[in-house]
Amino acid sequence: MTVDRIGHVEPISPGKRTGRNERLGGNERADTINLSAQAVEQAERYQVLELIKSAPDMDEARIVELRQKLDDPSYLNEKVIKATADNILNGWFA
Repeated sequence: MTVDRIGHVEPISPGKRTGRNERLGGNERADTINLSAQAVEQAERYQVLELIKSAPDMDEARIVELRQKLDDPSYLNEKVIKATADNILNGWFA
């Protein structure tokens, strides 16, 4: 089976100009976008919600274990407090 051309169509050749100017005058300005305070607030809320959705589920057994440890007065000593503070700071600056 052969397919014949309908009408006159030139094939596209590489390097052939399409007739559009690369520069439209010498008036080159950068595009800008201004966001309202409400839009910024909504974007921040969206990011927080997505972060919460992607967080792993809480382990109830682990929470109970930690509460029992914190209720024990001998558990909170200088070593535990320092390790906890170090972990918090490492989480902020990591």
